[in-house]
Amino acid sequence: MGIVNNTPDSFSDGGKHRDLDAVRHAEKLVKEGADILDIGGESTRPGSPAVPEDEEIRRVLPIVKEAVKLGVAISVDTYKPRVMQAVLDLGADIINDVWGLRQPGAQDVVAAHPRCGVCIMHMHQTPQNMHLDHMQGDAVAQVRDFLRDASQALMARGVSRERIVWDYGIGFGKSVAQNFALLARQTELLALDFPLLAGWSRKGSLGQVSGLPVEQRMVPSVTAALLAVERGARIVRVHDVADTKAALSVWQAMHDQQRQHP
Repeated sequence: MGIVNNTPDSFSDGGKHRDLDAVRHAEKLVKEGADILDIGGESTRPGSPAVPEDEEIRRVLPIVKEAVKLGVAISVDTYKPRVMQAVLDLGADIINDVWGLRQPGAQDVVAAHPRCGVCIMHMHQTPQNMHLDHMQGDAVAQVRDFLRDASQALMARGVSRERIVWDYGIGFGKSVAQNFALLARQTELLALDFPLLAGWSRKGSLGQVSGLPVEQRMVPSVTAALLAVERGARIVRVHDVADTKAALSVWQAMHDQQRQHP
């Protein structure tokens, strides 16, 4: 899943890919091997302000309109029901919601759409204050229970299990230790049999352990993606598509040999 941000303030690439340049960036990620494009119009970095619906729609819709022509699945990173409806009407395939469909009306939009996939993410608190008040206790158990309950609520609305993906929300109100506990114990989340999306790319926890600034975190990001796939993640959400694909090709070649010579 390649990241396409049309925002002035995203933590990693804010302001780099705006409007028509974001479309060109989407095309570049597809050429590099992205299977899914995740398009966003509002930053959810710690401390970021909310963006009005009309402005988010202005940022996202022109990119979605062009991206649906690229031959890959299109995901839109939004928690606002009106934005969800607008992008689904244009042909988007997946709603990627950092709020886990907790906003009023979000479940209604997804339930009413017959085929869209939905990524339910765990976030502690809000983007405005999550960095000020980290989770307490065992993050793995709390994240698992939240994602389970959110999925059950959605399925009760008629959404089939096969349409749901989980994202444990690296960096969203969790400490460095909690983030790495979620990676180390990722298989505990797989026990409930929902596919996992891992979004480690360039996150602050990688900077904390590596000492690298955000623009130099490609190697830690690729390493985290590989570790997540090794532990069962089905999708990795990344900025560096070509580098991640190259690393995964080596991982795949090794596993192919393992299967032939167990």
